[in-house]
Amino acid sequence: MSSYVYMKVLESTPQRYDRGIHMLSGGAIERVYQRIAELAAAPGARVLDVGCGTGNVSLACAARGADVIGIDINAGMLEIARTKANETDLDGSVELVELGAMEIEDRFEPASVDAVVSCLVFSELSAAEQEYVLTTVRSRLRPGGVLVIADEVAPSGRAKRAWWRLRRAPLVAVTWLVTQTSTRWVRDLDDKIRRAGFADVRSEDFAGNFGLVSATAPEAAS
Repeated sequence: MSSYVYMKVLESTPQRYDRGIHMLSGGAIERVYQRIAELAAAPGARVLDVGCGTGNVSLACAARGADVIGIDINAGMLEIARTKANETDLDGSVELVELGAMEIEDRFEPASVDAVVSCLVFSELSAAEQEYVLTTVRSRLRPGGVLVIADEVAPSGRAKRAWWRLRRAPLVAVTWLVTQTSTRWVRDLDDKIRRAGFADVRSEDFAGNFGLVSATAPEAAS
């Protein structure tokens, strides 16, 4: 499924997004949200959530005392995120902005945020877009700031990947029928983050389907 088609599906079914991702992840996605917040959020920290969607990561970070700016190009997703923020009394700690990942440098000053987080966004970007966003957010992070990205990943190796696709196919089909939601997987995310100039790159695995990569911005500007 192309990025364009995928985004059009999500635009038409934002209410089904959370249920679909929960199904595809086998329930692991909630742990992913909390782990992102654990690594990136601290009381008073300014956190940028790129592609915040329905607000799950933004709210998890805000619950830990961070001031969060969540950006997304999907107005329907943002409305759901605002409703969640109001219901949890975290709306004062979360600012939600209709903005694309390619527009970050137009809105945010260099070295203006303490952490950048993103979940299930990079797999929907082209290789050139991924490189651009990583370079841009590195410059927007303060020295020593934290980057945390989570996305669906596939095993390395052709045979393992083929078996993974075969085993995953029924779940993808059922999830699509129920929610009209799906995901794509991203390749070599940790290597791409290293090439963008980040340090202390670390990877974690969740239920064999989702990978999380954390890193820090260089202490000195490069």
